[in-house]
Amino acid sequence: MLRRVGETVDSKDAVVKIKDASFPTPFVSALEYNSPVHGNWNIVHTGMQVPETIQIYVCAENCMRGVVLTAAEMNAADRFSYVIVEEKDLLYSNLEELTIEGVTDVLNKRGDHPKAVLLFTVCLHHFLGSNLKYIYRKLEERLPDICFIRCYMDPIMQKHGPTPDQKLRKAIYEPLPKRKADEKAVSFLGSDFVLEKNADLKRIVRAHQGIFRELPGCKSWEDYLALSEGKLFVSSYPPSKYGAEALSERLKRPYLYLPGSFDYEEITAQLENFCQAMGYGKLAETISVEEEIAACEKALEKAHEVIGDTAVAIDYLYHPRPLGLAKLLLTHGFRVIRIYLDSISPEEKAEFEWLKEHAPDLQLIATIQVKMRVLPRTSDEKILAIGQKAAWFTGSPYFVNMVQGGGLYGFDGIRRTAELMAEAFTEEKDTEDLVVRKGWGCESCI
Repeated sequence: MLRRVGETVDSKDAVVKIKDASFPTPFVSALEYNSPVHGNWNIVHTGMQVPETIQIYVCAENCMRGVVLTAAEMNAADRFSYVIVEEKDLLYSNLEELTIEGVTDVLNKRGDHPKAVLLFTVCLHHFLGSNLKYIYRKLEERLPDICFIRCYMDPIMQKHGPTPDQKLRKAIYEPLPKRKADEKAVSFLGSDFVLEKNADLKRIVRAHQGIFRELPGCKSWEDYLALSEGKLFVSSYPPSKYGAEALSERLKRPYLYLPGSFDYEEITAQLENFCQAMGYGKLAETISVEEEIAACEKALEKAHEVIGDTAVAIDYLYHPRPLGLAKLLLTHGFRVIRIYLDSISPEEKAEFEWLKEHAPDLQLIATIQVKMRVLPRTSDEKILAIGQKAAWFTGSPYFVNMVQGGGLYGFDGIRRTAELMAEAFTEEKDTEDLVVRKGWGCESCI
């Protein structure tokens, strides 16, 4: 977008008061701006969680740059290989054969064979109508000792059907075999981060001497395969639902979707359902809901004593339910002024309606609308930002540095959020340095 130097840019189409916003899309889809906030995980990060595996990407050099850097920052370059597709290959070669021969060459040059290969085909395979079934069949015939996991890096499909992220979270569980269910085991699926030690679900399972398995905690291929032994499959991160449901159906195993929430009643209902599904009896026999809520109230009160009337900005990257977090904070005296998001989850329809009525002037601000490239990123007052995008767009050094829920869940997740807010309020961070690091919690290549 071009503009004259010194010209003031109208925020229309990028900023809207929630009382005037449409659900679930408050902003028109058009030309998009990509901010330098890269703390959220991508398909490379997620795929690297499967132990004793490597990733192979078959794509052009321009697409390869980002994924190569991602592998490097995870200190996992030894688990990453690629096959470069050049223009001449598209004009004079067969992309199926190029993929088969390139992948075979990569694996033959390795000193050992991995347990599995996450093979990523890309947009070019779609454009040329490549026969992916043929590609995988030939590779499996040539290298029968390797499990080939069918993965996709095809952002052209982002707006239609399952996203690349959703498809990957389904693909990485497809090798899990049919095994006898362990009556004591729960398999938690689809999260990029290990749940905190004191997350409600983990505490309940520990109280019943159970086993809690999750992919980010797997150290070996056998640990990974043991995920199929769960008596119950559970997921909480919205993009994981698609894959978790598919796995549950394939293995004929019960499944619960228990999304992260900031509502006491919803959390209680979720935990009740979990206890019932695991045969633990009533929730009250394991934990006291009254005590859990009281502890949350105390943590929120303590945080408010520190933060006071300081403005608060929230983004969707911190947690998939930013409206729920806003409602929780507003009902506890915090001054939430902005939420950075581009769409609203159907799961937050009730929170949207509540905020329209009780906080009509709350601003919803886009993150990809093209005007966000040039709109001011400063404020006349101190702002506490919850999430990296909120920190970037407000220019605030006081922010909670976390993405995708960061392993928080349930009552304990509310308490930890309050604690993190209080810490962020008093500790300045180097926003410009942190938010550009590709992958929260990973090593930096910068």
